[in-house]
Amino acid sequence: MSAIATAIAPKSKQSAFDWLSRHWFEVFLIVYGIWVWLPFLAPLFMNLGWTGAGKAIYFVYSFFCHQLPERSFFFFGEKTMYALNEIQAAWQDTSNPMVLRQFIGNSEMGWKVAWSDRMISFYASVWLFVIGWWPLRRRVKLLPWWGFLLLLLPMVIDGSTHTVSDLAGIGAGFRDSNLWLVTLTNNSLPSAFYAGDALGSFNSWMRLLSGLLAGLGITWFAFPYIFLSQGQSQELKNLDYAKVIERFRNKKRS
Repeated sequence: MSAIATAIAPKSKQSAFDWLSRHWFEVFLIVYGIWVWLPFLAPLFMNLGWTGAGKAIYFVYSFFCHQLPERSFFFFGEKTMYALNEIQAAWQDTSNPMVLRQFIGNSEMGWKVAWSDRMISFYASVWLFVIGWWPLRRRVKLLPWWGFLLLLLPMVIDGSTHTVSDLAGIGAGFRDSNLWLVTLTNNSLPSAFYAGDALGSFNSWMRLLSGLLAGLGITWFAFPYIFLSQGQSQELKNLDYAKVIERFRNKKRS
């Protein structure tokens, strides 16, 4: 009886780990999903008058996102996004990003999501792409490292140029006017497409698309490896258990 207990003991001790190994996908969807979608509750809570809960979400996510209001989506107001001059008129006439990011909205304009538009595109796309990848996981080929870097490159370029542009002051940099793009396209597009950060502008499209491509790259590169490693780990465990059982049977026969 003691020999049987010895053979089974390792398996029972690892049961919690084994459960997590078998259900890692579901755990990821729940835990990461909460992380991704919780910022959308901030404007809902503010609209309901639950200001304490709403401001708590803004505060927590302020450590992970710049939360600039002119690059954020608003709910329960007149518009989905507002231009910088509209934010300044409603909040403070300033280009200081540390002051601008404090504006969360009001009853007329609505309340901003605690993620900026790029963060929504990036984080949410990972969650959605993983859901789409799961049914196809046995057929999707591994993404090579250069493909991964290629999909990250647009966000690196767009994010870095935004950062450099903002050094001249919010609303005063080369990414705010995009005169280089005006020249490149011979000014053939509407002026609203070139300037500012409003929804439908060049800057808005680049933030959304670059975040989407980065999310695709991370999902396609990382999750197939996680899936393969989990499968190999389970095979090794099954092999170990088989060896233990075989040894026990041999001892019993002798």
